[in-house]
Amino acid sequence: MALVLNDRVKETSITTGTGDVTFGGAVTGFDTFSTGVGNNNTTYYAIANRTVDEWEVGVGTLSGDSSTMERTTVLTNSDGNTSAITLSAGTKDIFCSMPASKTMDMTLTTTGDTLYASAANTPARLAVGTARYTLQTNSGGTLPEWAASPQSLLTGQGDILYTSAANTLARLAAGTGSYLLAMNSGGTAPEWAENTSATKGFSVAMAIAL
Repeated sequence: MALVLNDRVKETSITTGTGDVTFGGAVTGFDTFSTGVGNNNTTYYAIANRTVDEWEVGVGTLSGDSSTMERTTVLTNSDGNTSAITLSAGTKDIFCSMPASKTMDMTLTTTGDTLYASAANTPARLAVGTARYTLQTNSGGTLPEWAASPQSLLTGQGDILYTSAANTLARLAAGTGSYLLAMNSGGTAPEWAENTSATKGFSVAMAIAL
């Protein structure tokens, strides 16, 4: 199954209700959904009643023989919501149409947004990330996401970067003067520890001097 959008795909339908649309054949000079989109594929569609103010735009999924189309996701309609409208009697035109909400200009709403292909192969938006974050794929390797970068974590001189239990970058703030870097008691993360050997050495040296 793939998202397919093609030019000059237009059929009629006399379907009523909120269920799947049954195609009635191509309008003269246009292709059928079977030819232009293909079995089991999805497409952007618009359907409009010829005699009353009744219309709908959405993502549709064709059946195995392209004779019907499921109204999978309604994006907008004449009722002002995202539910399948109740189609009344009469002839409707149904055709491939690129929804305005799915264009790049409408999907990207803020400076710095990133455009990517969703699981449904439709345009999707990743909002601009936190300052100095880096772009990476998620743990499933399916979508982009923002993740902390060394520059975003290291906020003070002498900070140290290490791997957390979640296998993400973490920060150990600069330690007290003359402290040593050691592992914590659980052996899981670094920490600063008092340099006891230096203290003992200083005490011995003072005793000899006296």
